[in-house]
Amino acid sequence: MGRGRAKAKQIKVARKLKYYSPDTDLNRLQQELGADASKSGPSDPYDDEPDYSAYADKYNVDDDDEYEN
Repeated sequence: MGRGRAKAKQIKVARKLKYYSPDTDLNRLQQELGADASKSGPSDPYDDEPDYSAYADKYNVDDDDEYEN
């Protein structure tokens, strides 16, 4: 017994953290993260992946072709 006040305080703090959204200074955040504003990243995050199209053509097998007698 006696957890009423402590639990109420925890709920109050949890709700404050959940619903309080401070004004975020995005420019300051960008500086802190060390992002270079003049350098832009690739527009497609998957541009740096290797091209597997040759393998797809080589190993592409239709399931219908396997079971023909």
